[in-house]
Formats: sequence, C-alpha cells, structure tokens
Amino acid sequence: MSQANINVIQTAYAAFGRGDTEGVVSACAPDVAWHVTGSRKDYPTMGLWNGTKEVREFFRLVGETEEFSEFAPKQFYSAEDKVFALGHYTLKVKKTGKPVASDWMHVFTVKGGKIVAFQEFNDSAQFVAAYRG
Repeated sequence: MSQANINVIQTAYAAFGRGDTEGVVSACAPDVAWHVTGSRKDYPTMGLWNGTKEVREFFRLVGETEEFSEFAPKQFYSAEDKVFALGHYTLKVKKTGKPVASDWMHVFTVKGGKIVAFQEFNDSAQFVAAYRG
C-alpha cells in the first residue's frame, strides 16, 4: 500500500511537470483539503483550498503568479496513509520579477488511491518578500 500511495503522488508530480494541472486535480478526491502554509492576504497561493474546484483555482493562480525554472521532488517516504515528499524549487514571482528558491516538504494523505489532503511547508517569508517587491 505504501508504494501504491507513493505512485499516486509521483504520477501527480509528473502531470504538474508536463503542465497538466487537470492531471493533478484528477488525482484528488472531490473534497480534498489543499493547504499551503501562510495567508492568502500575503501571497495568492497560500492558505486553505477546499475541494477540486478550489484546487483548480489554486493551480490557475500558480500559473498566473509564478514562473518555475526548477521543480524537483527528490525524496519520498510513506507511513500508513501519508506520503512525505522532500524537494526544491526555484521560480520567479511574475508580478515583481523577484526570485524565490526554497526547499519544501509536501505531506499528502491518500485514501482509496486519491489525495484527500495536502500540506506544503516552504520558506513562506521568502515568497511574501518577493511578492511585495
């Protein structure tokens, strides 16, 4: 079961890497809870997004707000229904042209082959500073 859950997450990352955000959304349960640490008032893609409709909006805003030069999931670990992914990304905030480079950890909860919860931890202060210019 653990490798099956990792496969779900690796498939979703591969979809994101191809620019196929619908592929990521289709990996989610209809009532998925998608959470990026921080507040939307400070950065457009932070906060809690509930359900696949809001996750689609999240990815629309990612495309509108950020230009990635690197998105690299590097390590995967699983325990029970959780998958922990460690990685790094480098991007530019389109509004200001300021760079962001951060290690990150994503924690997924997978049930029945679908992502039911997502939590991202990153250097959120760096995102906010780059967004404010």
